[in-house]
Amino acid sequence: MYERDQLFIDGKWTAAQGDSVITVVSPHSGAEIGHAACAGPTDVDRAVQAARAAFDTGPWPRMQPSERIETIGRLAAVYKERRADMAALISAEIGAPIAFAKRAQVGLPLMMMSAFCGIAGSYPWQQDRPGLYGKDIRIVKQPIGVAAAIVPWNMPQFLTVTKVVPALLAGCSVVLKPAPESVLDAQLLADLVAEADLPPGVLNVVPGGRDVGEHLVSHDGVDKVSFTGSTAAGRQVALACAAGLKQVSLELGGKSAAIVLDDADPSAVATGIQMASLANSGQVCNALSRILVPAAREGEFVDALAAAVESMSVGDPGDPNTQIGPLVAQRQQERVRGYIESGTSEGARLVVGGANMPDGLDTGWYVRPTLFSD
Repeated sequence: MYERDQLFIDGKWTAAQGDSVITVVSPHSGAEIGHAACAGPTDVDRAVQAARAAFDTGPWPRMQPSERIETIGRLAAVYKERRADMAALISAEIGAPIAFAKRAQVGLPLMMMSAFCGIAGSYPWQQDRPGLYGKDIRIVKQPIGVAAAIVPWNMPQFLTVTKVVPALLAGCSVVLKPAPESVLDAQLLADLVAEADLPPGVLNVVPGGRDVGEHLVSHDGVDKVSFTGSTAAGRQVALACAAGLKQVSLELGGKSAAIVLDDADPSAVATGIQMASLANSGQVCNALSRILVPAAREGEFVDALAAAVESMSVGDPGDPNTQIGPLVAQRQQERVRGYIESGTSEGARLVVGGANMPDGLDTGWYVRPTLFSD
């Protein structure tokens, strides 16, 4: 059982002002596997205040870029040492197959940290250019201030790193709001930030639900918001940022298509679709959930795809041979089952899968990998 009863604010673990607790449930077993403190409005205020002080009077934005790069390098080093712990935690809390968690949920963040440090090392932080009237112009890139980073549960560390690390390298301070489903890995990241000795207030973590996100986004002390989530929630974030004239970056819901050309090999397409459509049990915003094939060869592709989908191992996400784990929560299981049932009732042909539980499983938020045609 994972127990985290404090919040990481201003470089230290501190008690939450309220007594709300986030209960983390295993998607595989349905059992409670952890508890974490849930932030409230006062905690968000404290986190923004700490980030504000770190930016307005602290050393972080006044360091040379090379110093910030060195500090993030330390964070990457301690992150690498704990990568097995991080992968196991993500697999347990969101049900990601452990092989995928190691390769993508943790491997990609490490790769991105290195890539961002490399970009920052050659970035033109200051440039001299000729002016219109013959005088030189000096352009200096400066950090925007306090950034709010709001990440969903499906790729929690990858999305956290791709928001937080560039902001830190630029000299910003950050308030991170992880999703309730993936709060435990965010708490481990805070441990690593403390171990890497980042200045107090540079990164603060306020777990919680929609109310915490709304308070953070609308906070007067926040200068920039980066949000990944649903299109409906993104509209509300954009409206709140517009009211405060804050800069905002939105990455919202996608519905991507695989476009198969006339000369494609069906077996190669089917192998590619296993990862492109069903990685992380299909819970990725760029999953290729529609597959458009040449009409004259439809049967070949349907047969190859059906064999590939049906062959995928479904089960315990902690098993290194598992390719498809459970969905993150019961509400997601019910939602996907509802789509399968509506697809059937609307006349699509169910080729593989269906709304019933996979063979051999009677607990957990599982859905059989499903393929429709026609």
